[in-house]
Amino acid sequence: MSSRTPFTITINPKIPLRLKRLEELANNLWYSWDRATRTLFSRLDPNLWGAVGHNPKAFLKRVDESILLKAAEDRVFLASYNSILSTYDSYHYEASPQDSYENLQPEDQVAYFCFEFGFHESLPIYSGGLGILAGDHCKAASDLNLPFVGVGLLYRQGYFFQTIDNQGNQEVTYTDSDFEDFPVMPVLDENGSNICVEVGLPHRNIRVKVWQARIGHVTLYLLDTDLSENAPQDRYITHKLYGGDKTMRIEQEIILGVGGVRALQKIGLKPTVWHINEGHAAFMILERVRSLTQQGLDASSALEAVAANTVFTTHTAVPAGHDYFSEDMIETYFSCFYQDLNVTHEEFMRLGHVPGSPDFNMTALAIHGSRTHNGVSKIHGHVSANICKDMWPQIDAEENPITYITNGVHVPTFLAQEWSDLFDRYLGHEWRTKMCDIDYWSRIHPIPDHLFWSVQQSLKSQMLYGIRARLTQQNFRNHGSEAHLDRLLRFADPINPNVLTLGFARRFATYKRATLLFEDLDWLKKIILDEERPVLLVFAGKAHPADIPGQDLIRRISQIARLPEFEGRLLLVEDYDLRLARRLVSGVDVWINNPVYPLEASGTSGIKAGINGAINLSVLDGWWGEGYDGKNGWAIKPGHENMEPKLRDKEESQAFYEILQDQVVPLYYNRGKLGYSPEWVKMAKHSMVSLLPRYNSTRMVDEYVSKFYLSASKQGSLYAEHDFDGARKVAGWKNKVNNAWGGVALRRLDTPCNRTNFGDVLHFRIAAKLNGLKPDDVIVELLLCRQSGKMSLCDFKHFEFKCVDTEALDEYLFELKLAPELCGKQEYYIRVYPYHSLLTHPMELGLMVWL
Repeated sequence: MSSRTPFTITINPKIPLRLKRLEELANNLWYSWDRATRTLFSRLDPNLWGAVGHNPKAFLKRVDESILLKAAEDRVFLASYNSILSTYDSYHYEASPQDSYENLQPEDQVAYFCFEFGFHESLPIYSGGLGILAGDHCKAASDLNLPFVGVGLLYRQGYFFQTIDNQGNQEVTYTDSDFEDFPVMPVLDENGSNICVEVGLPHRNIRVKVWQARIGHVTLYLLDTDLSENAPQDRYITHKLYGGDKTMRIEQEIILGVGGVRALQKIGLKPTVWHINEGHAAFMILERVRSLTQQGLDASSALEAVAANTVFTTHTAVPAGHDYFSEDMIETYFSCFYQDLNVTHEEFMRLGHVPGSPDFNMTALAIHGSRTHNGVSKIHGHVSANICKDMWPQIDAEENPITYITNGVHVPTFLAQEWSDLFDRYLGHEWRTKMCDIDYWSRIHPIPDHLFWSVQQSLKSQMLYGIRARLTQQNFRNHGSEAHLDRLLRFADPINPNVLTLGFARRFATYKRATLLFEDLDWLKKIILDEERPVLLVFAGKAHPADIPGQDLIRRISQIARLPEFEGRLLLVEDYDLRLARRLVSGVDVWINNPVYPLEASGTSGIKAGINGAINLSVLDGWWGEGYDGKNGWAIKPGHENMEPKLRDKEESQAFYEILQDQVVPLYYNRGKLGYSPEWVKMAKHSMVSLLPRYNSTRMVDEYVSKFYLSASKQGSLYAEHDFDGARKVAGWKNKVNNAWGGVALRRLDTPCNRTNFGDVLHFRIAAKLNGLKPDDVIVELLLCRQSGKMSLCDFKHFEFKCVDTEALDEYLFELKLAPELCGKQEYYIRVYPYHSLLTHPMELGLMVWL
C-alpha cells in the first residue's frame, strides 16, 4: 500500500436540551469534591469515563450521542441530574461572606498566587503537596464564599507519568495536554476577544493569554505563553511544570508574578489582599511597586504600601529549598525595573539579599515585600523563623514576625463517600456545616463499632481492587508471569481484607526516609512474616527526575519487595496520583511517615488518612507534632537534630519496630467474637474525632481570614488613604530610624537591687541615647520571668517604661515602677526597639538594643 497521510475530523455529540447543564457541571471543578456529579457522568458510560481519566469535559466531547438521548428520557437518570443541579444551585447562591465575617468589607478581595494548583486529576497542573494544598485552599475559600481569586500558570505538561520496571528503575513519561479537554475557558473582554497581557523579558516582549477555571464560587486565572505570536522558546515558558534550567525558572516566575498582576489589572480586579503561596510568585511585589511608582510614589513608600496588604506563606523547611538567582541574572532580567523604580542596582538587590550570599533570594524578596509571614505548622513556624532570622538581625528568632497556620485538608474531597453516608445517618446532614465544631464530632463515638469497622473493611477492599489492577498491569508490562502475579497479590485480597495494611505514599525525597523500615530486615521479618498476624506494606510515590537519591529509594524498595520472603507482603505501586491517593488514604489501616525532624513542613496525607479512620504512626514532625494526643495514634520521638544520621536512623527505626511489634500488631489482631478488635475501632474513632475538626481546610482558611486577611486589608487601606499618606509616613520614619539606630544606647541610672520583699516596689531608671529619635519613636521595656529550667522570651511578661524627662541634651530619662507578683528568683532584661503606630508587626524593622 502506498504511503498516505490521513485526514482527521472530530465529531462531538449534541447535548440534548434537557441535559444542557451537563456542560456547566463539567466546567466547574465543584465536581472535584462532589462525588454525585462524577458518578452522574460515569453512569452514562463507565468504560469511557475511565478512558478519559474521570474528566467530565473530555467525556462530554466523546460520549455517543445515542447514550445522551437515552439518558434524556431516563427518569431515574433525570432525577439524579435534577437533584445534583438543585445542590449545585443552592451551593452557588448562598449568603454573602459578609454574613460570616463581621469586618469583611464589600470591596475586599483576596488574590492567591501559587506555582501549581491541584484540584483533580482532570486538571493536571500540579506535582504534589504544594499544589494540593493550594487546591484545598481555593475549595475552602469557595465553601466559605470568600471574595477570592487564584493566579497560576497553565501547563501543557503537568507532573510526569511514572512506570517502574522489574529492577525498580523509575521511567518518566510526559504528555502534552489538550486545553480543550481541560475545565478551563479563555477570559474574554467586552468585545469577545481573548484577554492577553505583555511581559517584558530581555530584548523582547512576551504575549500572555489569560484563561480561567471555576472552582465553585472561586475563579482561578491561569497564564499561558503558548501563542503563535511568541518565539518558539517563549511559547515553551509555561509548557512544563518545574521544567528546564534556572533561565526557565526565572522566566516562569516572572510570568506568574509580573504577568499575574497585569492580568488582574486588565480584567478589572482590585484585590485588597495579596497572598504569595511560596516564594515562586514573589516577583508580583516588584510589579505592584512599579505600578505605584508610576502613579508618583517613591519606591520606599510604594514598597510599604504593597507590603502592608501582602501575606507570604513559606512551605520550605531547609534554606537550600528557597529559590535564588545570581546577581548577573537579576541584572539581565530586571535592569529596566531600576529605572521605573528610580533605584540603583544595589538598592534593588537588597530586596532579595540574604546575609552571606551574593544571590537574589526569592524568600527574602517575599519577606521584604510583605508584613505577614507564616509557616504551615507550629514546628515549621519555629523552623522558618530560625531559617529567616537574619532578615531581622537584632531580634531573637522566637520574636520575629514569622508565625504559623497549620495546614488542613478539604474534607469533602478526601473523605470517602461511605463515611459521608454513615455521617448522614448517625450525625445528620448538618455535619457539613459543623466542620470545626470539636464537640459535635464526638458524636462519632456512639456509632456502632461493627458498622464503623464494616465501612473500613469496605474501603480497604476497594483500595485492594485498585492496587491489584495497577499491579497486574505493571506485572504484565514487565513480562511477569501469572504465577508471579498470584504470589505478588496473595495478601492483597479484596474478598478477605483482614490483613493489617500499612501505607506509605508521598514524594520519594531522601528526608522522608521511605526505607527507614528496612534498617533491620531480620527484625522486620519477625514482625510482618507471622502467618497468624500478617502485615502488608504498600508503597507509592514519585521521585523528581533529577533526584537520583530519590530514585535510589524506589530501587531499594523494589529490591526488598523482590526478596522471596517479602514477596507479596511489600507492594510498590507505580504512578502515584490523586486518584490512587484517595484510595490509599481511605483504605489502609495505618498511615506511616518517617521524615527527618524537623524537615517535614506540614504534610497532609496523614490527615487525609486520619479523617478516614486510619491511624497514624509517624515521627513527631510537621502537623503530627501538634496533632498527636497520645491516644489517636502512635508517635516516634525524633532524635536530636545534631545527632549523627546513621545513629538517628537506627534509633528511630528501632522505635518503629517496637511500636509495630508491641502495640500496632497486637491491637489490630486482638479480635473479639465479631471478627474485629474493639480497642482498634476505639482508637480509629478517636483519631477521626480528634483530627477532622482541627485539621480541615475550612479551619485553615478561616484562620487566614481572621488572623491575616482582615488585618492585611485594613493595613492596606490605612496606608493608601489620602494619597498613600500612611505609606509615605512609615517609609520616611523607617529611613530615619535606620539611619539613627547605630547610635542608640541605654544606660542604667538606678542601682540594681538583688533582693527585696514581696509587695515592695522596684524603681528602675534608664537613660536612653536616641541619636536624634524622639521618645515616641521607641519602646523601652523590661522583660520579667521567674527562673525555671527552660525559658524562652515568650515566657516573659512585658512592662513598658515611661519617658519622664531629658537627662541631658542627647539622652532621655525613662522610668518604671514595678511590684513583682511572684516570689522566687526572677530574671529580667531591659531593651529598646523602634515603635510606630502604623507598623503591622512591632518587630518588623528587626532592630533592638539590649541593656
